[in-house]
Amino acid sequence: MEKISDVIIIGAGISGLAAAHFLKKSAPGLEVMLLEASGRAGGAIQSFHQEGFLAEWGPHGFLDNAEESREILEDTGLYREAQQAPLGDFHRYVCHRGRLVQIPQRPGKILSTPLLPFWGKLRVLADLWIKPDPRDQSLGQWAGRRFGRSVLPLVDAAVTGSYSGDYNLLSIDSVMPGLRRLEQEHGSVIRALLRKMKEKKGSVRKRLPAMNNFPQGLDRLVEVLEQGKNIAFASPVTAVGRENGTWRITTAKGVFSARNIVMALPVNSALQLLPALRKPPLARIPVSKICNVALGFADSARVPYGFGYLAPEREQRFTLGVLFSSHMFPNRAPAGKVLLEALVGGRRHPERLELADKDIISLVCQDIRQLMELPEKPLFAKVLRPASAIPQLEMDHPKMLAYRAGLEQDHKGLYICGFGWDGVGINDMVKSARKAAVAISAGGRGDEAAAAVKPVYF
Repeated sequence: MEKISDVIIIGAGISGLAAAHFLKKSAPGLEVMLLEASGRAGGAIQSFHQEGFLAEWGPHGFLDNAEESREILEDTGLYREAQQAPLGDFHRYVCHRGRLVQIPQRPGKILSTPLLPFWGKLRVLADLWIKPDPRDQSLGQWAGRRFGRSVLPLVDAAVTGSYSGDYNLLSIDSVMPGLRRLEQEHGSVIRALLRKMKEKKGSVRKRLPAMNNFPQGLDRLVEVLEQGKNIAFASPVTAVGRENGTWRITTAKGVFSARNIVMALPVNSALQLLPALRKPPLARIPVSKICNVALGFADSARVPYGFGYLAPEREQRFTLGVLFSSHMFPNRAPAGKVLLEALVGGRRHPERLELADKDIISLVCQDIRQLMELPEKPLFAKVLRPASAIPQLEMDHPKMLAYRAGLEQDHKGLYICGFGWDGVGINDMVKSARKAAVAISAGGRGDEAAAAVKPVYF
């Protein structure tokens, strides 16, 4: 007889693992199975260990300001293991006119920063009188209209740090829906933030969040979430359909059936399967590919204290930005050495990834040396070229979100989350995965919550 699972999760990346975790917690009686195309779990999350250096192929951590990710840390006991790098204790820098300038994280410090000219700081206040434009716009168009063009290098840096994308292409409605909601409700972003501050007056002042990682790297998060899960590896899904109220998932290893499916795949992987249910508005969405250049130096390298720096496009740097990894977390480099991780490529410069490893290393070192003092040669150098790419939430993305909403509405038991639907950070994916798990546990979808405001920390 055909065996029918309660839930099949397609994809064992962080979205699929998180969905399985929350389902096991909220509905332990459900039979849940994960189907993973590759031979490992974790998706884009993968740590790199060599010669005592610890780097990351994909994301380098996640902030502790998301309730859903904190819940996982508490449930699994990983809070006891987590290494935390508080944003309030570490500086972040922007390359500005050929030198590193600290990014202000408190509103009061914006007045003194050289990152904005005096007239540019005054122009920001015009937001109080500019009426919201309900049409979707690129991040660049939206920020330039509300706050003036002088803020665009900072917008560029923020987008580089999260999407390695182009702020002239990314959709404000898709990237920051919560901020757009505040703008529409209050008529001004500044006015909305002032009202929120007034409402919180007298309450305990919140600290800035901290970046989380682990002594073994982010692989540790995957290792713990993978435990106790029923995962069929090397099981790429080739087709998804629905017969007599039951989902049928065709894989290289046979056909699986389930009452509910969670498609926890990167957007473009999902788009290979979804046309059988309904044709999407796009065959695929744009992506950004980067490589991570891990560089080890003797600790005579004069690396500024902090997280690292980002370089807006107008600076014409070869490197998108550099993480000061051994400042952020201990044990990222052997004793007496430091580790830098430099990001190259991105939405604007995919051609740089065509270069040979030795040329990329040479150009990165040349670029960084113009901003800080480094020894003549690195003691260690490795170019990490991830197979995964970063989905770009560009101007057609609202159509994709409407398409997903329609699919989920019309196909009972279908839940779609994963890399690039609601964002590209670990917290974004865990949040969407939890929403799917809660809906399945409750027997169906509830009312949609309003989009939260995503703080920008660069």
